[in-house]
Amino acid sequence: MNKTKENKAIMGTVLWVVQETYNNLVDFRNQENREAFNKELLRLMPQVKNYVAIRLKNAIRAGKLNKGMFDPNDFTDQLFIEVYDNWELVKNEYGLRPFLFKKVDDLLDDRLTEEEFDHIFFENIDTYSKKEWDAMEEDFSTDGDGDLVLLEELDDSSLDRTNYSLDHVFITEEEKGLAQKLDESLDKERVERHMDMVLGKMSLPMRCVFELYTDQGFTPDEIADMRNTTLEETENLLSSARGLLKKSFVKRFLIDSN
Repeated sequence: MNKTKENKAIMGTVLWVVQETYNNLVDFRNQENREAFNKELLRLMPQVKNYVAIRLKNAIRAGKLNKGMFDPNDFTDQLFIEVYDNWELVKNEYGLRPFLFKKVDDLLDDRLTEEEFDHIFFENIDTYSKKEWDAMEEDFSTDGDGDLVLLEELDDSSLDRTNYSLDHVFITEEEKGLAQKLDESLDKERVERHMDMVLGKMSLPMRCVFELYTDQGFTPDEIADMRNTTLEETENLLSSARGLLKKSFVKRFLIDSN
């Protein structure tokens, strides 16, 4: 599996762009040139908008948000103002990207109702048949479709919609054998569709922690700071998300279903 190396290469490029952008933003902010500042900040917006779009889409699928209520631009447009007006809070180039996601997370949390577990799904995960798994995935994909969130229209086409992989779920040496079996029978798109569905059944905090860690490459320490929680709570949420995903893969793909 080369997904982990691919993700690291992408993140290396992102961090280089962040460093260059930060230096330019410092100059434009010192010059009080808001127009040039916002234009430079645009370089970092595709990933942020992608993150916002996924959160909005998940809220629609969970029935917490009606289609047409919000657009990703509603949040990213406000983010330009927040960053410019609170620039003194960005201490250095390493703090810029976490600051962007922290601010947009705050904006999203103010507008979206926190979601709870889909307890019925996880309580019955041992009993679902292959037909039931397939039907749930189809319903989940359909419920999230519509004209609100068009991820394919995001500015940077080189960025994946998600960076989910089996490496994010099966992390111990003992689990590598399970990951290998799944990797031999499931392609990348199949893995991501399943993970997307199961993540959609989790609580909002758990899903956000997992997405910030896997999709955006933040460390548990950074995520704890961004979401104003403890490191222990963040690590517990990440571990729980992995555990639920692992169980779902095993029950659906590694154990014969009727």
